[in-house]
Amino acid sequence: MAERRGKKKSTGGGSQTPVPARLAVRKTYKLYLGGAFPRSESGRSYPVTSADGTHLANASLASRKDGRDAVVAARKAFGGWSGRTAYNRGQILYRVAEVMEGRREQFAARLVEAGDVTRADADRAVSAAVDRWVYYAGWTDKFAQVLGGANPVSGPFYNHSAPEPTGVVAVFAPQHAPLLGLTSVVAPVIATGNTAVVVTSESAPLAAIELAEVLATSDLPGGVVNLLTGKAGEIGPHLASHADVNALDLTGAGEHAVEFERAAATTLTRVLRPGPEAHGGEDAWLGADPGTSRLTPFLETKTVWHPVGV
Repeated sequence: MAERRGKKKSTGGGSQTPVPARLAVRKTYKLYLGGAFPRSESGRSYPVTSADGTHLANASLASRKDGRDAVVAARKAFGGWSGRTAYNRGQILYRVAEVMEGRREQFAARLVEAGDVTRADADRAVSAAVDRWVYYAGWTDKFAQVLGGANPVSGPFYNHSAPEPTGVVAVFAPQHAPLLGLTSVVAPVIATGNTAVVVTSESAPLAAIELAEVLATSDLPGGVVNLLTGKAGEIGPHLASHADVNALDLTGAGEHAVEFERAAATTLTRVLRPGPEAHGGEDAWLGADPGTSRLTPFLETKTVWHPVGV
């Protein structure tokens, strides 16, 4: 019988081909303006690091021009967004919650990277953020009934008051609560029909960028929420004094809050000052009862009089 010749198959135990080392691909994230993801007009970016100093990514450093572009986008979107039915706005906010739920692993990982928090705490914050979107989705078609209604007047008149959105709101997001705090200040602004220009946490912007990707795929019209990463001290004065910004939420303005409030006075811009939870982390926002306290600051009451037949 002819001898079979050839190589023997390896039965294990032999040397394996070494896996070549590779470098992690670090991203440079862009802004979120008008439903798109443009680079900063200035071309600048800054490094984002973890709690232990590990480099995670680069984020765009928004400029004064980016802030102006964000206000233009928000103003352009305001008419369409405020004109939608309250029920439709609620559907869209609920869709944001659905998409976030499907990406909870990514959000939790971002929170663990950003700060000295455990995975359990991060999961709790993500769940609370999803629940808060659902909460404000439920308020979209109810706040008008709670905050408005018929008024008793003397004379043959029917008097009715109804809350209406104030317009473009510049929001300074909490610095140490990059997801739940961000959600808690943005969701009520758009739930009531306003549009928002948001300056995110400078040191931990990645959760906000993940949220931008969720908003972009959740039926939310472009321009309703615009996210600027960078330094509040650089962008803030121009937003605060901008004639087309109708209101300011100074929750995350920190040491710049007084400066921004003074700038806002030049255009009679409405201001919401920082609350007790402003300087806390995600846990501070976990215990905060959202209620209607964040629905009312950016609403204006319109009162209509109708003569009644004698």
